[in-house]
Amino acid sequence: MIGEIYADALAGATAEIEYVDGTRAALETAHWFEPVDGDEAFLSRCAGPTLDIGSGPGRLTVALTRRGIQTLGIDITPRAVALTRRAGGFALLRDVFDEVPGSGRWATALLADGNIGIGGNPELLLRRVRQLVRPGGEVLVELASPEARSRVDRVRLRRGPLIGDWFGWATVSVSDIQRVARAGGFPSVDRWTTHGRWMARLS
Repeated sequence: MIGEIYADALAGATAEIEYVDGTRAALETAHWFEPVDGDEAFLSRCAGPTLDIGSGPGRLTVALTRRGIQTLGIDITPRAVALTRRAGGFALLRDVFDEVPGSGRWATALLADGNIGIGGNPELLLRRVRQLVRPGGEVLVELASPEARSRVDRVRLRRGPLIGDWFGWATVSVSDIQRVARAGGFPSVDRWTTHGRWMARLS
């Protein structure tokens, strides 16, 4: 059901994220299709083969491909993969914790648009990404603001009468990324902000 609701949202349907306390927020998928202010801060730092984790409809995957950077997007939703391919990017239907082509050889991995939250355990996710990038490889992550509280929420997707299963999603503040990165196997952290977005390079 999660994938179905997410796929419908990518097709333009109105969907929401619901928290266990009953709070709801719109699932903003429209901005994942077109360039977003601050994207260049990610794109300009990718100089070698790049893995875009949770690539969605492929905004960054396609942009890097057009720059001549070998890039693979992975996503768990068939519609997202199809949209990426239609736009000219290369994408596969994969969970980051399953087998991923090129494991141990990627120069850069991207966790944009809050994807550090995948699985609800940022340290575990980074340890997995550590296996995917090559020695000396790096991860570019998008983070919450310094004022935000790092946390793990139980959330589900909702579209009208359709309700998905609960799953964990993490928020990591830029103030906490040094600790999280070290626990995930990345001792070096370079942080910056641009266009109201907070980002870091882990190596």
